[in-house]
Amino acid sequence: MTKVLFFHGAGDRLQAAVAWLSDSYRQHKPVLVYAPDPVIAERLDRLLWTHPSTGFLPHARTDDPLARETPVLIASHLETLPQEECLLNLSNEVPPGFSRFSELVEIVSDGGDDRLPARDRFKFYRERGYDLASQKFDSKPA
Repeated sequence: MTKVLFFHGAGDRLQAAVAWLSDSYRQHKPVLVYAPDPVIAERLDRLLWTHPSTGFLPHARTDDPLARETPVLIASHLETLPQEECLLNLSNEVPPGFSRFSELVEIVSDGGDDRLPARDRFKFYRERGYDLASQKFDSKPA
């Protein structure tokens, strides 16, 4: 069954996602980022090109020819996937087919408009018996 991990209290959801993705990359953990909103996907893409400040975090869109060789993938839909290990949800909805993944990560900002939808998703996962964990976000989540 999918393990669901919520990081709450992030100052900026996308900046926190980049920090978390950087940590996952250092651990050689492949991550699929679900970002169906094209504005969020584009902003995340730009942030990943400048993080760390001396380089970039290798990433691609799922339709890129190098997707199968890239550790961080940005997906606008979840129909055909190159990996099903870890999903980072940057939508305000329950991701379709999330239960295919071993792990689902949700990052919730301190005061953004993602907070209330995140509470609804937490309740959704809890009511269905998923293994839930929640922790305060810091610059180096575990």
